[in-house]
Amino acid sequence: MLVSLLRTRLKPYARWLAIVVGLQFVGVLAMLYLPSLNARIIDEGIARSDTGVIWRLGAVMLAVSFLQILCSVGAAWFGARTAMAFGRDLRRELFHRVGGFSTREVQHFGAPSLITRTTNDVQQVQMLVVMTCLIAVSSPIMMVGGVIMALREDIGLGWILAVVVPALFASVGFVVWQMVPSFRLMQERIDEVNRVLREQITGIRVVRAFVREPHEARRFARANDDLTEVAVRAGRWQATMFPLVMLVVNVSSVAVIWFGGHRVDDGQMGVGALTAFLSYLMQILMSVMMATFMLMQVPRSAVCADRIAEVLGTDSSVVPPTNPVAPDPTLRGHLDLEDVNFAYPGAESPVLSGVSFVARPGQTVAVIGSTGAGKSTLINLVPRLFDASSGVVRVAGQDVREVDPDLLWEQIGLVPQRAYLFSGTIRSNLQHGRPDATEDDMWSALGVAQARDFVEALPEGLDAPVSQGGTNFSGGQRQRLAIARAVIRRPGIYLFDDSFSALDLATDARLRAALAPVTTDATVVVVAQRVSTIRDADLILVLEDGVVVGRGTHDELRAGCATYQEIVASQLTAEEALA
Repeated sequence: MLVSLLRTRLKPYARWLAIVVGLQFVGVLAMLYLPSLNARIIDEGIARSDTGVIWRLGAVMLAVSFLQILCSVGAAWFGARTAMAFGRDLRRELFHRVGGFSTREVQHFGAPSLITRTTNDVQQVQMLVVMTCLIAVSSPIMMVGGVIMALREDIGLGWILAVVVPALFASVGFVVWQMVPSFRLMQERIDEVNRVLREQITGIRVVRAFVREPHEARRFARANDDLTEVAVRAGRWQATMFPLVMLVVNVSSVAVIWFGGHRVDDGQMGVGALTAFLSYLMQILMSVMMATFMLMQVPRSAVCADRIAEVLGTDSSVVPPTNPVAPDPTLRGHLDLEDVNFAYPGAESPVLSGVSFVARPGQTVAVIGSTGAGKSTLINLVPRLFDASSGVVRVAGQDVREVDPDLLWEQIGLVPQRAYLFSGTIRSNLQHGRPDATEDDMWSALGVAQARDFVEALPEGLDAPVSQGGTNFSGGQRQRLAIARAVIRRPGIYLFDDSFSALDLATDARLRAALAPVTTDATVVVVAQRVSTIRDADLILVLEDGVVVGRGTHDELRAGCATYQEIVASQLTAEEALA
């Protein structure tokens, strides 16, 4: 998977890679030529006391060294540029892929894992690309060239190379093979640490409210210790790599000097040739050692590449239409559900079964039921956060599966169950609803959402800062700002997924009264837990275990739906229930 990922994602940078290879090739050839020149200086210049040869060959060595430096710098520059561009493009592709996922795929991978894959995993593969450009190209050339040049100096010592190089490869290969499982487990443990840390930071107020700091500290300690255990295990194997290589280097150097010294003494080779052979041996072993550093990165990068490829290879269950159509402008605000069913893959029972209703502009459809009845799932089917398993959801007369996604979302103003604000300002959050909204539009939307008073009270007004998730505002303030963000959009269909739960009854009533004139030409679908919020709805659907067990107005359901009667009785006093 690693090779496939690199091959396909590095194609746009083939020209830069060709430059890197060319520069590395010239640079390595220059490096390989230096020991030979040094040997000639010793044998032809120093041994014969010929200063002319020493000056001439010394000048050539300086020129060759300068060329080698230029090639190395150029290769490093182009290699780093290629790796950084590769990482940028891969992160962008992952971001767009995740952005196209439905809620089902996001839940499958989990937000912490997706963050790790987009950041840490890409960084590991990017690091491998850097090392490939700087090491993987030069090391084989230096290794093969060094063997050839060493044998040119003296073939009698070639048996040392035949023993040392395979031994080094075998030992390094064994260590790398041992590290692969540890690196794979390490990435999973990083996911777990991120998950625990994200939960604790997000739920810090709940943790403190229930005095669960010691428990959460132990939970994080377990995840942290598990990661440390695997990292130490991988680090131990990794730590053996360098001493192993250095042992082989030192033993082989002693062998060359010992056996080469005897050959010099016998007159079978010169001192310069012995020096050059030793230099070539060092170059060969150093190239193997540099390749070793890259091989230490390969197992971890391979695991990360598998995880990245898993995301890139996952298609969203919400598939964009091949021939998208536009909603009918004459049917703006029309919403129809026809015998809709929804079930998660492998689930024993469906979440929704046979849900049907018709809603038209000016009407309010309310959905109520116990926790887990499928209310939020029903809402999520309209903007295609999920796709219905069977049945049809129509918006503006068109099946949502056939509508261009951007045109579909333009028809909808969604206020999710958990009001989420983006880091920035109140102004920038409202512009998520409508980028071209004027300041008057913003204040008007805030007035409808009953948020104008507290925003005006802020020193910065619309430019008041909003922290990530809107945590610097109360739950009720976040809900009202999220409602304002939907209102400013002026969509054909409003979807309120239990969006009034954090509001007091008086604010709830004022907000619904302010919404009424704004939504006269739009359809409103409300999921609520409070009967007081939905009692004036034109149609109320009562869900129980994903099935509509009652439909009608508030008065009709009180008279003929036992489930609705139970909900009303649980929320109202006896006198109010009889009224």
